[in-house]
Amino acid sequence: MKNSLGQLFLEATKYQNMDKSNQEKGKPQPVLERPCEGRKIELPSIDLTEMDGSLNQLIIQRRSLRNYADKAMTFKQLAYLLFVTQGIKQKNEKVTLRTVPSAGARHAFDTYLLVNHVEGLESGLYRYLALEDAVVKISSDPTLKDTLTNACLGQKMIASSAVTFFWVADIERMTYRYGERGYRYLHLDAGHVCQNLYLSAEAIGAGTCAVGAFDDDRINSILGLNLDEQFTIYIAPVGFKKSNLEGE
Repeated sequence: MKNSLGQLFLEATKYQNMDKSNQEKGKPQPVLERPCEGRKIELPSIDLTEMDGSLNQLIIQRRSLRNYADKAMTFKQLAYLLFVTQGIKQKNEKVTLRTVPSAGARHAFDTYLLVNHVEGLESGLYRYLALEDAVVKISSDPTLKDTLTNACLGQKMIASSAVTFFWVADIERMTYRYGERGYRYLHLDAGHVCQNLYLSAEAIGAGTCAVGAFDDDRINSILGLNLDEQFTIYIAPVGFKKSNLEGE
C-alpha cells in the first residue's frame, strides 16, 4: 500500500530525504550518559573466564525462559550481565566502545533495573551508570513490581524474575549523528543488546525472555522519563532455570 505505515517510515528515513544532522551542523554532541542523582553502588569486578560454556554451547542452549526458580542472583552475576550488555571497554570524552555494537558507537541506551531478588541489593528500581560501573537506586516503592507487571500487560515473569532489564533509548544521542534515520538504528541496537543478555544469562544458568508487548505510556511514566527525549525500547526479565527442559 502506498500510504502504509511501513512505506511512510521508509520515506521519512531515507538518506536523501534527511536534513543535515546536528553533528553536520556543528552543534555540541549530547552527553555520553545522562546524570543520575543518588548514592552510587559500585559493582564488583568480574572475571569472564569464570562463566560457564563455550559460545557454541550457549547459542545451542539458548531458549526464551518465562518460568523462574525461586533463587536470588548474586551481585557479581548482575555485574556480569550489565557488563556484557552495556559495559565499557574503552572511552574518551567523545565516544565509548562497549561490549555490544552500536551505529556510529553512539550507544544511545540507558539501562534501568527492577531488582526483585539480587543478593546485596534491596528490592526496587535502579539505574546502571556504565561510565562509573555502578548502579543507583531511584525508587523503593514496594508496589513497583506489581505496577510494572501490569504495565507489561500482566506478564507475570516481570514480578517473578530475579531482575528485569528496561532499556531506555536516549533519542538525541543517536539522532545527533543520523537524524531521523537514527530511529532505525535504535531498534537495531536493541537487538544486539538483548541477544547478549540471552547468551550471558545462559552462561550463569539463567534465562530471559525479550518483551516487546507493554504499555509504552505507563512504562515511560513509571520510569520517570522525559518523553520528548527518551522512550523505553525493550524489556527483558531474567531468572534462573527450574529445569533444563523449560523454554522455547
